[in-house]
Amino acid sequence: MRKIFKYATALIIGCFIAGVAYAQEYVSPTNPAQTGKSPGVKAQLLSQNGNVKTYILVFAKEDEIMSGLTEFAQKNNITSAHFTAIGDALRARVGWYDQSRKMFKVIPITEPAEITSLIGDIAMYNGKPVVHAHINLATSDGMVHGGHLLEAYIFPTLEVRLTVEPEAMYKKLYLEAGATIIDAGAKP
Repeated sequence: MRKIFKYATALIIGCFIAGVAYAQEYVSPTNPAQTGKSPGVKAQLLSQNGNVKTYILVFAKEDEIMSGLTEFAQKNNITSAHFTAIGDALRARVGWYDQSRKMFKVIPITEPAEITSLIGDIAMYNGKPVVHAHINLATSDGMVHGGHLLEAYIFPTLEVRLTVEPEAMYKKLYLEAGATIIDAGAKP
C-alpha cells in the first residue's frame, strides 16, 4: 500500500509540475505596443497623391515590428493608415483570440521563419495611434503559423509598404469582446 501511495504522490506532483511548466499564456487585446525596440528602422516617402502618402519602412536585424510601426505612427502623427509587408523573423509571438476569455492565447514561434504575409492598419484610440496587425510565418518545415501579431523580431529584414490616409480612423472599446474595434464614421 505504501508503494502505491508513493507512486500516486509522485504522479500527482509530476502532473502538477508539468501543468505549471506548460501553463498557457494569455494577454489582453488592449495591451499597447512597447516602443523603443526598433532603432534600425529606416523610412522613405515613396509617393504623395494629394493628402495620401505611401512610405517604405525597412526594418533591420533585431527590430521589433509592433514597436517600430507604433513609433513611426507617433512621430509622424498618423491617424489612419494601412500596410502590407514581407520579410523574415528570428522569433515571434502571435495571438489567437479566445472568445470565452476575451484574451489572446499566446502562440510562440521560437525558430526563424519567413514572414509570408503581414497586413494591418493604424487608427486612433484614446488619443494615440494603435497598430492592429495579422501575420503568417512559415517555419523550416513549410508549416504556416499565424494570428494577431503580438511581437516579432526581424532578421535580416522586413519591408513594409505603409499608406497614410488623410481621414482619421478611430477605435472604440467593444465591451462584449474586451477588444478595440474601428468605429466607422466616428469623429474625435
